[in-house]
Parts: sequence; structure tokens; C-alpha cells
Amino acid sequence: MTLSPLVSVIVPVYNVEAYLDQCIESILAQSHTNMEILVVDDGSTDSSGALCDRWAERDARISVIHQPNGGLSAARNTALDVMTGQLVTMVDSDDVLHPDFIATLLDAMSQHDADIAVGGYQPFYDNGLAWPTESRRHAHARCYSQHEALQAILYQRGLTHSAWGRLYRAELFDGIRYPVGKYYEDFAIIYPLLKRCSTVVHIDTILYGYRQRDKSILQTFSSRRADVLDVGEQLETEIMAHDHRYAGAIHSRLLSAYFNILLLSHQDKSSDHSTLQGRCWNGIKRLRNKCLLDPRVRIKNKMGILVSYLGQGFLCNIVGRNYQPRP
Repeated sequence: MTLSPLVSVIVPVYNVEAYLDQCIESILAQSHTNMEILVVDDGSTDSSGALCDRWAERDARISVIHQPNGGLSAARNTALDVMTGQLVTMVDSDDVLHPDFIATLLDAMSQHDADIAVGGYQPFYDNGLAWPTESRRHAHARCYSQHEALQAILYQRGLTHSAWGRLYRAELFDGIRYPVGKYYEDFAIIYPLLKRCSTVVHIDTILYGYRQRDKSILQTFSSRRADVLDVGEQLETEIMAHDHRYAGAIHSRLLSAYFNILLLSHQDKSSDHSTLQGRCWNGIKRLRNKCLLDPRVRIKNKMGILVSYLGQGFLCNIVGRNYQPRP
């Protein structure tokens, strides 16, 4: 890797006129300046597309692609198809980067010969984000092998499957694209991506600002959130057919998804979710005994399992009353 490699920064954009300027400003403020910034306007119906074009006029590193609305996966895939950087990072267009985001992750990747470098993130609201003041270049780093990284993600201990907040070697995406038309698209490709990795390094300092919006996918419920079940069950099928080392881990992650969708759908009184709830409940019953006996399963999941033995109604009415989704 060269001392100043070209980094492709992929920014999918859809109807974020209120936030786009702050996002692009944070990218242009990076201390690592060798970037190509691929902004994909995914059929925005507000002024986002025009804002993208104005930013491209101001900085030659920004390229704008306008396309009909196809969703987050389609927008990222468009940029992946044309990127030329040695490294790539994904930035959601309502989020912000610390000025040393790329430089710090690049340092960590180089020092530990890693294929993916992951930084800490800080949720924030529209009233702003104050970056912590701790040193970033000498942050504590933890390295994961391919096996350890996938276990950590699926057991939800220390790493997440989010696309944003990390720096990837670009060749990891050769032949791999996000599934179009699905939520949890980042969860869907984490297994094939990690199968190509030898080392993932995690930096414990905050480098990425993750905006909380009242109407975001995490704050509202729709039947499309059940996509996480489709993705998880497909991954379970693949793992059980080819690599039983991760059986316990995928069962733990899938159990979390069943609990999450069951409790959130129970809170939503606008529609009948009985079929979806039945699917979740059957999944919980199928996995709860083996997950209860797995010492690596999170305490939160085990508490849910114990309550589930009292019945679906008790679980939903008692636990679900004040349930909040995990960010």
C-alpha cells in the first residue's frame, strides 16, 4: 500500500437536503486528502440532487451520479462499480466524519496489516455532536482474525455488521454487491466479505457521527424490517451447509432478530402483524434451548429466553411494553 493511497468515499443520497451539506463538509475536511468522493443521487425528490451538483462544482474530487431511485443498496453498488481507490469507505449522507477518520483507520490498517479497520461511533441528534478529545493516532486497537470477527459480529460482542464507520481494502468487494431492495443489506454481505479477510482491526475512539432521526428505520416499524429475518435465515442455511463453526453464532444473532421484530411489531397497532409474529415466535421456540446453553450468547438474549418460557403473550406484554430497538 502506498503512503497516501486513493480512498473512494461512497455517499448514497436520497432526500437529505437538511443534512447533506454537513456530511460533505466533514468529508472534505479529512486530513487524508487523496480521495475520490462518489456521491450517488438515488432519485431524490427534494433539492438534494442540485446540492450534490453544486458541491461537485466546488471540489474536483467529487463526482456525482444521478440515477432513478433504487434504494441504498443500488446506490452503493453503482459507486462500487466505478470506484478506482485502493481503499473504500461508506458514509451515510446524514452522518458526519471526524477530520481524522480516514487517516486514523488507515494508520491502524497499515500497522496491523488489516483488511478492514473499524472505528467507534457516536449517535447524535440535530442539536449537534461534540467530538471527544482523546488522541486518535495512538488509540487502543484490537485485532480480530477472520473467525473471531465473524463470531463477534454474530454474537453482537464488540463489532457490528454496519457498512459505515470503517475502511475496507477495495478488492474485498470484487464480485460482491449489496442485495437490491432489501433492508439490512450490510448484514447480508458480511459473511462473504469476512471470508476474504485475514485481519480486522477495531479502534476504540469515536470517529463517526451517526445521526438519529425520528423517522429512521431504527425509530419506526414497518413490515420491511422483517428483511432481517430473511437475511438471517439465508445466512443460517449457508452456514449450516458449509461451516458449522458459526452455528451457535448465527443462531444467537437470528434469535435476537426474532425477539426484536416480535416486540417491535407488537408495539405497532396500525396493522395486523399476526403472521409475522407467528414466524418470530416459532423461530424463538426453535432456537431458545440451544442458545440458552451457549455460554457466548448475550445475557440480554438469555433473559428474553427465560421470559419466553412463560408464553408469547407474557413476553410481549411485559418485556415489549417499554422495548427500544438497539442502535
